[in-house]
Amino acid sequence: QVQLVESGGGLVQAGGSLRLSCAASGRTFSSYGTGWFRQAPGKEREFVAGISWSGGTTNYADSVKGRFTISRDNAKNTVYLQMNNLKPEDTAVYYCAATFRGQPIRSRAEYDYWGQGTQVTVSS
Repeated sequence: QVQLVESGGGLVQAGGSLRLSCAASGRTFSSYGTGWFRQAPGKEREFVAGISWSGGTTNYADSVKGRFTISRDNAKNTVYLQMNNLKPEDTAVYYCAATFRGQPIRSRAEYDYWGQGTQVTVSS
């Protein structure tokens, strides 16, 4: 069993930065692939970024490539999402998710555990 808790969301102006954290419980978290997803009002939850269990492979949605960076510290059981040059269209609830498969999978159906989410609001 893995429990995920996101933090770091908030209100920021366009062009600003935020760093989200996903703290996990469970001794086997370091073997899980982890992803960040987001869901804006009235829209489906979409893939943002993913990272393999080792941190050696990452994957990004085209809309955030070059602006967001995903990383992990397995010693701390934590995954991060550094978000730079934020835009109003980045406004959403951001969720962390973990998959047994160990890889940064884009499909949300492949993820086994989810956090409760953290709100990110970008003002213009």
